[in-house]
Amino acid sequence: MRQIFLDTETTGLEHRLGHRIIEIGGVEMQSRRPTHRHFHHYLNPERDIEAGALAVHGIDREFLQDKPRFADIADEFLGFVRGAEVIIHNAPFDVGFLDAELALLGKAPVETVCRVADSLSLAKELHPGKKNNLDALCERYGIDNSQRTLHGALLDAEILAEVYLAMTRGQESLIMEIEVDRFSRRAASDAFPGLPPDIARACFVQKASDEELAEHERLLSLIQKESRGRCLWLTEA
Repeated sequence: MRQIFLDTETTGLEHRLGHRIIEIGGVEMQSRRPTHRHFHHYLNPERDIEAGALAVHGIDREFLQDKPRFADIADEFLGFVRGAEVIIHNAPFDVGFLDAELALLGKAPVETVCRVADSLSLAKELHPGKKNNLDALCERYGIDNSQRTLHGALLDAEILAEVYLAMTRGQESLIMEIEVDRFSRRAASDAFPGLPPDIARACFVQKASDEELAEHERLLSLIQKESRGRCLWLTEA
């Protein structure tokens, strides 16, 4: 499955009042693994930026004067998201702005080329009655967001990808395939010389690394916290 994690920054909160997108960032994953392919542009909105918005993202009009306009990158953007599941935190906000920009160019809404999912709605289902903004979710799932002093579209998209993987970790068993890299094959053959490679791999037990064990302990701690002390894997026999 191809997924795009997307975020935008804008001149204000309401596209119906003529506010525009000034930054758009997206990162791609394939089968829940980063492809290291991304989309990122700062955009000249050709209008002033509200003080409240400036306080959030710190992007001023002077910085944007020589940047492309949305019309210049629209086709590139549509090509990037085409056919993907696009995941956005508070999707109605960003989709409203994207559709408004596309409408100015006589183009169809963004959901005619991709499917949009709202990660905020998912977070509210998982954690009802709690704060579910990105900062709160990072704290809840132990994700480092120390670089996020101001909002930025690409950084927020990267953080959202980590948050989404943490929120949907239980789905991995449905789509994860067992992979045997070259090192494992060689190690298996060395451990069981003379056996056919497939049988040797079946007999070979690859131990978890220190990093993997530490990650396992971290996840158990998160489960223990979210379940209020009812993590079965930590229950003494």
